[in-house]
Amino acid sequence: MSDSAKLAEALKPFCEKLRSVVENTSEIAVVTHLDADGITSGSIVASALRRMSARYSVRAVSDMNPSVIEKMKTDNRDFYIITDLGGGWASFLRKALGDRWFVIDHHQIPEEEMLTDDGNQILNAWKYGIDGGKNVSAGGMAYLVASALDRKNRDLSYIAVISAVADRQDQGDKKSFVGLNTEILKTAQSLRLVSVDLDIMLTGRETRPLHEALAQTSFPYIDGLTWNKEACHALLKNGGIRLKDDGRWRVLAEFTQEEKSAILDAIAKFVAASNKTSTSVLNDLIGYVYTLANEDKRSQLRDAREFSTMLNACGRIGKAGVGIAICMGDRSAMLGAGEEIVGAYRMTLRNYISSIFSEKWRLVDDGKNAFVNGDGLLAEDMLGAVSSLLSGSPSLNGRLLFVRTLTKDGTYRFSSRKCLDCNSQANLGLIMRHYADAFKGAGGGHSAAAGCRIPSNALENFLASIRAATSDPKFATAT
Repeated sequence: MSDSAKLAEALKPFCEKLRSVVENTSEIAVVTHLDADGITSGSIVASALRRMSARYSVRAVSDMNPSVIEKMKTDNRDFYIITDLGGGWASFLRKALGDRWFVIDHHQIPEEEMLTDDGNQILNAWKYGIDGGKNVSAGGMAYLVASALDRKNRDLSYIAVISAVADRQDQGDKKSFVGLNTEILKTAQSLRLVSVDLDIMLTGRETRPLHEALAQTSFPYIDGLTWNKEACHALLKNGGIRLKDDGRWRVLAEFTQEEKSAILDAIAKFVAASNKTSTSVLNDLIGYVYTLANEDKRSQLRDAREFSTMLNACGRIGKAGVGIAICMGDRSAMLGAGEEIVGAYRMTLRNYISSIFSEKWRLVDDGKNAFVNGDGLLAEDMLGAVSSLLSGSPSLNGRLLFVRTLTKDGTYRFSSRKCLDCNSQANLGLIMRHYADAFKGAGGGHSAAAGCRIPSNALENFLASIRAATSDPKFATAT
């Protein structure tokens, strides 16, 4: 039996139990992660519950920890569905909540947790031999549950597409999908919810004037253009690109293929004349884009990557409820709030990155591992966003990146990433989980992106341990 067939088989009893929960309980609490994958997965589950006429609530949290579990226990809801969270916490959940919980997730979990899940309360990609780091997101797993509950829920497939790009699972050739993500995308395409095109990949391709979109694009980073709106405007204008139409700025999605070729030629000439940027970045500018057919043109929700940025912004600055409402269909007040949030989020991120590079003491880079000290600067809920953005910086190419901040409760939070062109076989998820656990903390994630929380008195020993672990074959990703 194939891995996907094993998962499909496991969905049947899981959904039967979920139907029973809905029929026999008065209120279900959905607890999810606050990033875009968490918001999408929680929203998909909530949408399915709403269509079953269940009473439910949705709450987003920054990570799973004892205080979150204690709050769940004291809230005393009838049942809890945990999405994009909960890996490694089964024994704690069982002790606090008995059998009144499910986990729907895609993060790598300890083998012991898989083997002791006698009640089949954990629906995790890794249990069925599926790589949750690239083949399916938490949103994808939530969608599979929803569509197994009722085929009508297949219209939620476009939300799962958003979650996949949000979690950077567009890891195939030219930013295509692989694994279960491909199957989910096919469903969304068959329902005419998503169209896929090979295009120039600029931030804001549906919403920003072309020169601003080029300046805002940091993946790939083009020295002299990225963050430099005036230089981008001059480059495109000198290249003969018509930037306005009847006095209105044009967005990339409105340009013809011939015009797009001219745009690429202008960028290529600039890169060729520069000795600071490799010509290989031109390959990274072309990739698959996922357009959401039912969203308005020039809306921030029209492009799946832009949609995911809005959701991430909402979660990271403490407004996850706005993102959840948007995913569940609100296109009025909540969408307006989301648009304002994105602006504040981008400005905050830019200020963080500027401070990290200008305050030299914050960055320690040995050429293999880079450590960023965000104490007194980075809000803990922004940690993942900062590490993701830094991982695309050309100055950190090839490194393993570890970003930390001291939280309000006195613990240290870490977010780790493999930077662009990193060839290390180190599995960051295993490293974070193993050493966080060793120092009485908690952590985990994927091979290329992970995080943890540790007590403050363990910092120096923890740092020494993960430095050594990045070269230890015991923590290498299986090939």
